[in-house]
Amino acid sequence: MINFNIRGGFGDSTKPDVNIREQDNLYLAVNSKWLQENPFPAGQPWISSFDIADKQTRKYLLKDFAAFVVGKRPVPKVKNFSKAVEFYHVAEDEEKRAADGAAPIKEDLIFLTGLDNLADINKNLMNLLLADNLPFKFEVEPDFKDAQLNIVTFYRQNLILSDTSYYGNEKTANLLDVWQKQTVNLLVMSGVQQDEAEQYAAGAVTLDQRLAQVYQSAEYNSEIENIYHPMSVTEFESQSKNINLAALLKETGLEAAKKVNVTEPGYLDKFDELFNEEHFAELKGWLIGYFINQAAGYLSRKFRKAQLPLRKAMYGVDSLDEDERFAYDETVRLFGDVIGQYYGEKYLGAEAKADATKIVKNMIAVYQNHLKKNSWLSDTTKKKALKKLDTLVLKIGYPEHVQRFYDEFKVTPATEGGSLYSNVKANSQIKLKDNFADINRPVDQSLWMMSAVEPNACYNPQSNDITFPALLLQKPFYDLHQDRAANYGGFGTVVGHEISHAFDNNGSQFDELGNMKNWWTDEDQAEFNKRIKAEIKLFDGVEVGTSKINGKLTVSENIGDQGGLTVAVAANKHEGGDAKTLFENYARIWATNAKPEFWQLIAASDVHALSQARANVQAQCQDEFYQAFNVKEGDGMWLDPDKRVQVW
Repeated sequence: MINFNIRGGFGDSTKPDVNIREQDNLYLAVNSKWLQENPFPAGQPWISSFDIADKQTRKYLLKDFAAFVVGKRPVPKVKNFSKAVEFYHVAEDEEKRAADGAAPIKEDLIFLTGLDNLADINKNLMNLLLADNLPFKFEVEPDFKDAQLNIVTFYRQNLILSDTSYYGNEKTANLLDVWQKQTVNLLVMSGVQQDEAEQYAAGAVTLDQRLAQVYQSAEYNSEIENIYHPMSVTEFESQSKNINLAALLKETGLEAAKKVNVTEPGYLDKFDELFNEEHFAELKGWLIGYFINQAAGYLSRKFRKAQLPLRKAMYGVDSLDEDERFAYDETVRLFGDVIGQYYGEKYLGAEAKADATKIVKNMIAVYQNHLKKNSWLSDTTKKKALKKLDTLVLKIGYPEHVQRFYDEFKVTPATEGGSLYSNVKANSQIKLKDNFADINRPVDQSLWMMSAVEPNACYNPQSNDITFPALLLQKPFYDLHQDRAANYGGFGTVVGHEISHAFDNNGSQFDELGNMKNWWTDEDQAEFNKRIKAEIKLFDGVEVGTSKINGKLTVSENIGDQGGLTVAVAANKHEGGDAKTLFENYARIWATNAKPEFWQLIAASDVHALSQARANVQAQCQDEFYQAFNVKEGDGMWLDPDKRVQVW
């Protein structure tokens, strides 16, 4: 008999096959009908189970917002919620945006085109930084090695083509040409002369290609130690003679920082080679090109349609979101925490929150038992791992309070001269200034990293907490009345995944207080590294459609998936739950339809493995999966026991 070892199962998992068996491809056996019935919506490159949950939440909230805007229902007395309603009213007014054309951005565009030299840029660094219109940015956040200390972090700006892996190959020139033509068109639509627009766009592309040569890749940055390079404020200020970093830190108030973490020192080292009078035209072109491609997203449908060429080339998207969804998404993007409070209070319910909390605590207890029985950790390391687990902070449903900057937000209605662009710009600057002010404040670990209406969950190593937004507490992830095994296969595995991030290749470098500190014995670290390499090898090169997974880029998330599924299986087994139900719902939460171009983008730059592999490859490493579905050698889901990887 041929010994099959197919990572990911038989067939092309991006194409539905309603006749395939669970033993040959769990993902397709569970999701093929779903894939047929759920094409990606207009304006989006994909749709997933997470998006279905988001769609249901959006349905509730759009109905509410429609009633609030026209006065059919009183605006709820959630702090700052009335501002969100007023902003939604501005965002839904497509007729006003069509009449305005490029008028909302005219002043800013004139300012940018009027820049003549580096001295002009240095005089306006603060305004450019607040507008997020520089090839770098600052953020105040806790120090990796002192979680109670806020410091400045220096980040680079995005590339035109998302990641360095898109540069230096046969597709690069064509994609950049698409962006260049798109940018010229947007600038001409905004009143810039054709020849000037062409010069600006060409300069932007030239600088972008030079930036791609010095930027770190997504794969390199996926290892957290590679983005931690602290230096003193004085040392940071001396890194460039051409860009006045000292004046910028002083004007922002960030000179009070104890240190600056430079995420990409190789980029900062090249500042004066990249930004100088000789290459000023490139920098000016970049500022203008970056600006117009960002600003156009807040203008009329005509402008937003003009942004589609690159989206089509990169993601396969050739249409816009429906106006209603556009208004909703922009409102949630700016007022997410406030809207999340309202949604959580109204739609989650105390009973569901209590039950979800019970599942989380049960998963932690199972994880504790799992660690206690661990066969390869020494007692010394095991004791510290358990301490970290014991101090894990839970954030479930929605926060009790949100960030203070919402109190400072102001929405200017159209009747007073406000536009979507002007409101986003003004309030985004308020938010950024508030972040800069954190340099003089203690770290607030009670704040959430995401809103309650975000289709996601997370672990924060610097505060050792896990966050589960209210939006996820619905089918297929969770339902108060659905089979407990289904809840473990959905919400339970997500919970286990986030807990496991505390012990993945990145989270394991932080202690229970959120400080980057080695708490491993040398022997345990060596064994852990051996298992990390096995997880990398397990996923590296797995084919999903026309894309291949990068095992090194995705290893932290794959460790999260593996640990999450393992403890969910154990918890379900302890309660006598049906293993088939668990694995089927585990596969169901990863149901995803996407354009081929989008799969390729995700495979190249996202730290998450493609959904099909997250379902199938992880199931292939669980002995209980083979027992539940009677998987045998020769079946597509068979993986030899010595090829199955268990980190946790």
